[in-house]
Amino acid sequence: MTDAVAKPKPLTTYHRFLDETGDTTFFGKGRKLIIGRGGVSLSFGLGIVRIDRPLEEVRQEVRALQKQVETDPLLNTIPSVQKRIESGGFYFHACKDMPDVRSVLLHYLRDLPCEAEMVVARKIPALFEKQHHAREEEFYADLLAHLVKNRLKRPGTLVLNVSERGSTTREKVLSNALQLATERAGKRWGADQLHTRAVFNVQNPRTEPLLTVSDYLCWAVQRVFEQGDIRHYNYLADKIRLVVDLYDRDNYEGYRNYYDKKNPLTAKNRLSPPIT
Repeated sequence: MTDAVAKPKPLTTYHRFLDETGDTTFFGKGRKLIIGRGGVSLSFGLGIVRIDRPLEEVRQEVRALQKQVETDPLLNTIPSVQKRIESGGFYFHACKDMPDVRSVLLHYLRDLPCEAEMVVARKIPALFEKQHHAREEEFYADLLAHLVKNRLKRPGTLVLNVSERGSTTREKVLSNALQLATERAGKRWGADQLHTRAVFNVQNPRTEPLLTVSDYLCWAVQRVFEQGDIRHYNYLADKIRLVVDLYDRDNYEGYRNYYDKKNPLTAKNRLSPPIT
């Protein structure tokens, strides 16, 4: 009689939800700097969110809130809500939602077990040209690599659900970001310590409600850097584990550019337009 051979345990598949804030634009026509002008942001950020409840339950709850907005006669007459209803159904989008609409999801998020981490890059033209060769796709990939590199040691499949955003979420850009993240992680821990199979799943927030969780948490952080508004950040602070102000070189010493519950963001983190 031979001993039964133990079957290996199946590897875990776990999901994270990513979204971006701001834009990757530096230059306008004639290569004129337009940072902070005409709706162009002062920074660009990427956030990743872990949701600590069964995903399908949360998905259905967010859908129910979307339907609540669609059927509320006080909210469904708002032009931005009407437009989304008419184009296929309402979904939350923080930067386009009116305050009354935002409050619906903000109250829900405050009680949702989840955790966000975010990397924010202030737009520094000289750095953009030197490090990213003045290519927005390289700028995006660099930030995404910083966000992913610390998540490649756990055995299993990491599904990175990314909100679709034009050219930056094309397969080639995401592949380059993952390669860069793997190289950085390998240098830090050794390639033999990287056991994660990471895959990207580019989705539309209209069809994947869980992306609105990352959208709102990232938006709350962006408001601090762009406007010095800490109200929404403070309201959701328990959900935001870490924010890295990636290019704040003045605060590199002692990791003072890392913001968490012990070192929270304040209105002083508001950025100013670059001097030209």
